[in-house]
Amino acid sequence: MSTGTSASDDKNRAIAAAILPLVGGAENIDSIAHCMTRLRLGLRDRSLVQDEALKALPSVMGVVEDDTYQIVLGPGTVARVTPEFEALVAEASAQPTHTAEELADRGAALKAARKAKNATPFKLLLRRIANIFVPLIPALIGCGIIAGLNGLLINLGWLPGVTPALAAIASGFMALIAVFVGYNTAKEFGGTPILGGAVASIIVFAGVAKIEVFGQTLSPGQGGVLGALGAAVLAVYVEKWCRRWVPEALDVLVTPTLTVLISGLVTVFGLMYAAGEVSRAIGDFANWLLANAGAGAGFVLGGLFLPLVMLGLHQALIPIHTTLIEQQGYTVLLPILAMAGAGQVGAAMAVYLRLPRNGSIRRTIKSALPAGFLGVGEPLIYGVSLPLGRPFVTACVGGAFGGGFVGLFNMLGDKVGSTAIGPSGWALFPLLDGNKPLGETVAIYAGGLLVGYLAGFVATYFFGFSKELLAEFDVDTETETGTGTGTGTGTETTDAAAPATGPEPEPVAAKV
Repeated sequence: MSTGTSASDDKNRAIAAAILPLVGGAENIDSIAHCMTRLRLGLRDRSLVQDEALKALPSVMGVVEDDTYQIVLGPGTVARVTPEFEALVAEASAQPTHTAEELADRGAALKAARKAKNATPFKLLLRRIANIFVPLIPALIGCGIIAGLNGLLINLGWLPGVTPALAAIASGFMALIAVFVGYNTAKEFGGTPILGGAVASIIVFAGVAKIEVFGQTLSPGQGGVLGALGAAVLAVYVEKWCRRWVPEALDVLVTPTLTVLISGLVTVFGLMYAAGEVSRAIGDFANWLLANAGAGAGFVLGGLFLPLVMLGLHQALIPIHTTLIEQQGYTVLLPILAMAGAGQVGAAMAVYLRLPRNGSIRRTIKSALPAGFLGVGEPLIYGVSLPLGRPFVTACVGGAFGGGFVGLFNMLGDKVGSTAIGPSGWALFPLLDGNKPLGETVAIYAGGLLVGYLAGFVATYFFGFSKELLAEFDVDTETETGTGTGTGTGTETTDAAAPATGPEPEPVAAKV
């Protein structure tokens, strides 16, 4: 057992060691973080990164440049490689260097120029929203799966003594999610996190039921995550104002008191009511849209979701999903948007058949398909469809038909929802819920996936390749791979990079 663990650690450290010199070495690293699939690096000097060599690494599925330089490693792998990468950087940073100041000066200038070009106010706001909600996703997933398991046990009449405990475990986080949102919001906007959480906790406090605002009695949780977000942002601005005007000797007493008092009063007598109305409007609109135009809405949402992800605009949907989960227990939008991944899988299978001679791309598809079925589409997007161009468009077509299928059933009265955000594809099955028996909900979602697979496959097989594209990519790569990498084994060192020989990759990186 110890040998296996050691081998795994060695593999992850080897991946980190291979990446580090290609991003400019430890001296070029300003910050290190990771999300579900990507290693996110803050760089001092972007020009030191060897993009093509990095993409050619077998473990690297692609790169994305945003406010940070993001290396796609895939789920599970990134969580294990990041600590090893951090350790290598720490070790190297402990040694004396003569280039850090030069790198810092050049990097600061490049970073400022890049931010001025790409960091629009709207995209910065979306990033902040993502930074607030993304850390909550693991708890949403865990509690959502437990809620689904509990519902199944209740329907079957099994373990009646255990189901109340499971209900408490599944519901506890959602009952207090406003507090976590307030905490993360204050942290993201530069305030004291615990003060943001303190103000947001007012929203879920049972005692607000004794307060009347605009002729209505408040209810605990009214305003939900939107109210918590607004309350915490207000708390940050009040706190910063106090820091400027309150004498230092009184700061520790006066600043937190005024922050909580002023923000709390505004929250109770304004924000809770306003955010409650907005939340109710979001829920009503989502239900109305799918009830009256479900097929068309699903077609549009499923077809556009992949481009939204590529542009980072999907982050704007996170508070909407969370609001719907708070209100209804599930979000009806996520199963529709998940169809984009189904279209991507179908498109990849068509590419596999249309390029029978290109062993490099076919190996990439075989290794990435399992993750694709589980809803992790980045390996297929960055390694296959996006660099090829047309298959990315036909993958969107597949997502549109799958979304239209699920939307149609919503229009017919069968709501298909997810109790949490984050997973997609087959991984979404344990989180499914709706207004009909679970078996019916699961069947509709599975039908949508099949439609997405089939539509993505057909669209890509018949319309995803021009004659020129086939002539360029349907070539035997085995000889080149075997002799060009120096391994003689036809390894995947060129898998991620193989499609990048076409005309698309550089604009792709720029758009993402």
